[in-house]
Amino acid sequence: MKLFLLLLSSLFCINSFGQSAVVVDPAKGASLMEAIADAAPFDTLLVQPGTFKEGRIIIDKPLFILGVGYPVIDGEGKTEIITILSDSVTIQGLQIQNVGVSYIEDRAGISAEKQTHIRIIDNKLYNTFFGVYLKNSSHCLIQGNEIKADAVNEISSGNAIQLWYCNNILVQDNHASGHRDGIYLEFVDDSRIENNTSTNNIRYGLHFMFSNRDQYVGNTFELNGAGVAVMFSKKITMQYNRFINNKGTASYGLLLKEIYDGTISNNTFLGNTTGIYGEGANRLEVHHNTFEKNGWALKVLGSCMDNTFTNNNFINNNFDLTTNNNRSYNNYDGNYWSDYTGYDLDKDGIGDVPHRPIKLFSYIVTRSDASIILLRSLLVDVLNFTEKVTPAFTPELLQDTTPLMKPLL
Repeated sequence: MKLFLLLLSSLFCINSFGQSAVVVDPAKGASLMEAIADAAPFDTLLVQPGTFKEGRIIIDKPLFILGVGYPVIDGEGKTEIITILSDSVTIQGLQIQNVGVSYIEDRAGISAEKQTHIRIIDNKLYNTFFGVYLKNSSHCLIQGNEIKADAVNEISSGNAIQLWYCNNILVQDNHASGHRDGIYLEFVDDSRIENNTSTNNIRYGLHFMFSNRDQYVGNTFELNGAGVAVMFSKKITMQYNRFINNKGTASYGLLLKEIYDGTISNNTFLGNTTGIYGEGANRLEVHHNTFEKNGWALKVLGSCMDNTFTNNNFINNNFDLTTNNNRSYNNYDGNYWSDYTGYDLDKDGIGDVPHRPIKLFSYIVTRSDASIILLRSLLVDVLNFTEKVTPAFTPELLQDTTPLMKPLL
């Protein structure tokens, strides 16, 4: 059935290009490079099962390259494998493996520079240093690819998907693991990262730098050095993502640094060292998220201003909130806090007394990391209770004046 659907897909693409199909069969001694050289623009190459070991393959004309049964394109650890030098190229259904590692060149399983309408769909990229690398490109699709490696450290590894100076890119339904970063965007605007799974990467599951008006929606970031980092960017929409078990001494579900005018909504932060860490994050709308069983749900430094945290669930975190400032420049009203001990006499679902989410001990840990060893001690309970009754050290005005009595579903 899968082969039948694949052939139907190829026929659709042939008709859409309006040109002929060429069968490339390694069992009959066919060369993929020769087939590319002989093909007319917009031809479809139907690549049959088998293995091609032809070094670096250059595609310099519009083509549809469709693998049947995942034929293997093996770089033998020597070079980059597929380099696209033309607009309107589609690569689908190939197994691309063993890119040569270089500390001078950013070699990839598939790369393209200064191209448009590139489609990289349903491929398997194994041990490719950089998996897919687009530079100065626009209106491209990276969809349904499995990109796996076994990176040991940041220096000797690349990113599964890397976009540099790109715009209008859709990265969808990919699985990235075992790289430095799962997905990396630098100077990338008006693009969407959707329904990807990024796991077991050394540094970040997803990394934004100097990118604006982007969206990442419905992704899973699990067991990475840190889940997502968004830095020096504006107008980023972050919705319906899952940040799970990103743990370490400096690990975050979501790291925000110098980011402005974004939206963080309907996400799940579960089991991270820190759910969200904000430094220089301003004018953000943070709502309808669930923070559960994290070390810290929120670390919001004093450089973060004019943010609104509302309609979020804070459930069984070691610390719901901490900061390094004695003042509050953000709004925390209208959230559910599982450790709220107030009452609701008028039964309107809103606590009658404000909730102060910062515990004295979290304030102390912010200034002395070593004190965390006292987390479960009786002394900590006494300190927190004393500070709650008579605030002296924690920000007195940092409170939720309308805490919810029940979690939001």
